[in-house]
Amino acid sequence: MDRNLVRKSPLSLAGAVSALTAIAAWAAWLGWDQKRDVHPDGSTTGPYEAWQVVGLALTLLVPVVWMAVRGHGVAGAFGVSAGLTVAAFVDWSDDASGLYMIGTFMVAAGSVAATFPVQALVTAWSDRRAARRHERAHRPTT
Repeated sequence: MDRNLVRKSPLSLAGAVSALTAIAAWAAWLGWDQKRDVHPDGSTTGPYEAWQVVGLALTLLVPVVWMAVRGHGVAGAFGVSAGLTVAAFVDWSDDASGLYMIGTFMVAAGSVAATFPVQALVTAWSDRRAARRHERAHRPTT
């Protein structure tokens, strides 16, 4: 498919798909674990384990990279960031202290700081690869 045609197609659909993917990934990795762990000294941790957060991050690399390769890098990165922010807000909004808003803001800032550089690198790599392929296909033979 022509890369220019892909770039001109509606970006809102790409962003919505990325956001829904992020919400589903949050539910799969973090949504089921709501209990804090109480240690013998009385301190609490959780509710999430490190492996869950790492799994979520690695899972969300897939839609960000996929959208960037398909020409929708910004929409994919924005969609994943928005989806994670909405999921965090909904999951944590029952916190009576109000600190969930700080956590939600940190999720938003962290996801933007992670997804946009990834999509920029993948887009640059993909564009460079496409240019090389185009150059090889149109190389004159003498």
